[in-house]
Amino acid sequence: MTRTLGTQLRHLIELLDGAVERSYENVDPSYRPRYTPVMRVLMRESESTISAIAVAAGISQPAVTQTVARMTEAGLVEVVASETDARQRIVTLTKQGKRLAPKLEQCWAATALAAKSLEKDMKVPLGAVLEQAIEALEKRSYDERIAAAREKLGGL
Repeated sequence: MTRTLGTQLRHLIELLDGAVERSYENVDPSYRPRYTPVMRVLMRESESTISAIAVAAGISQPAVTQTVARMTEAGLVEVVASETDARQRIVTLTKQGKRLAPKLEQCWAATALAAKSLEKDMKVPLGAVLEQAIEALEKRSYDERIAAAREKLGGL
């Protein structure tokens, strides 16, 4: 049976994320791959708002809010109200988060080398394929494409 695009993507994510998550176990068993975009922003900026993290990391604000909540529970970040705008929350790394940063950079370097190794084994670089897919979907969403396909099939 041929796997659908969605099934292929889920399986690929399972294979990649599972391995990355296992690589973090030696560093900090509570660390999750989903924390990485937030950690990268905070390691660069030292403090940031939820909305600024979302923009810098290229992920949705609700996703950042959920991730920051989990990272707070894990003791990696702390969140305080902005002194100038009480509606905004300022996120910073805790001492534990700052201690973890150099170890994470080593994990990320190893992950980058592993990605290069994977791409050497492929006919087309995975990163390039994913970037092309993202660009194409930003120009014409999958919703639009599904709607057009339904019309073509007689308006399902």
